[in-house]
Amino acid sequence: MPANLTPQYIEAERKFRAAKTPQEKIKHLEEMMATIPKHKGTEKLQAMLKTKMAKLKAALQARPSIARHGPSFHVEKSGAGQVAVIGPPNSGKSRLIGALTGARPEIGDYPYTTRFPSPYMMRFENVRVQLVDTPPLSPEDIETEVVELAKTADAILLVLDLSDQDSASVLESLVAGLKEKRLELVPENVPLTPEPGRFVKKTIFAANKCDLEGAEENYAFLQEYYGEKASFLAVSAVRGDGLEELRTRLFFLLDVIRVYSKIPGKKPDLNDPFALKKGSTVMDMARAVHKDFVEQFKYARVWRKNALQVQMVNRDFVLEDGDIVELRI
Repeated sequence: MPANLTPQYIEAERKFRAAKTPQEKIKHLEEMMATIPKHKGTEKLQAMLKTKMAKLKAALQARPSIARHGPSFHVEKSGAGQVAVIGPPNSGKSRLIGALTGARPEIGDYPYTTRFPSPYMMRFENVRVQLVDTPPLSPEDIETEVVELAKTADAILLVLDLSDQDSASVLESLVAGLKEKRLELVPENVPLTPEPGRFVKKTIFAANKCDLEGAEENYAFLQEYYGEKASFLAVSAVRGDGLEELRTRLFFLLDVIRVYSKIPGKKPDLNDPFALKKGSTVMDMARAVHKDFVEQFKYARVWRKNALQVQMVNRDFVLEDGDIVELRI
């Protein structure tokens, strides 16, 4: 017997999946339980929701246990995409992340303050991009765990210290060392050509501390020395130079589009888009909204910027940034 889930239930389920805290999950579970159709076809699903609710409430009441293992270098992806922030010691990675996100990562005027990867969310317009602060990479000792994390990220932000006269040679050594570990960093405008056993990541090279003495001269030498092999941007985490441009470039580095879901008879929520890879189709959108929509899909209506009228489209229709999609099942 089909479940025939309502749009209200599906929206609550999407919010439940995106929730970060037990309290948020409980709130959206309650919405799901209130809006789920009550009939024989949903009995198992209703029971599953009650079990999830019981486990969440039990976890809130339980005393916190002590971890027996060290922190993991795996960071679950969130938001429109994941950017691994890497760089040599004292490059100012953590301070830059704090300036971009408003968070307060651990910062110190000594090397290796960051010991384990930590995720933070950067807002760009109406989406959030996940920035992962990582332990510093020394050209003489490139930590394998950081490299493996970077391989799974959607893009890379490499932070350099413009107050260091050796920043150009440090960059060259780092890039060469990463390449030996099968991680290749390429500029934003270079097409990706993945090969078996080789990880190619689009990268922005942020030349930090441009407010310090000697930074302008070092930046000019860095550009001359490294040429077109990198996409450089001079920034200052302290003074704020270049941060807005960096936010914009980080978002476009992810190569995603923002698509808005519209429930029939209601206005779309333009503050909460789905982030999909460029080239995604209506069926990719349906899959992102709810797995049941893939099998039940009939057609979709799409509102597009500058279009004179709404389009009725099939599952293979390729979406663009800003499209509003009403799925019909």
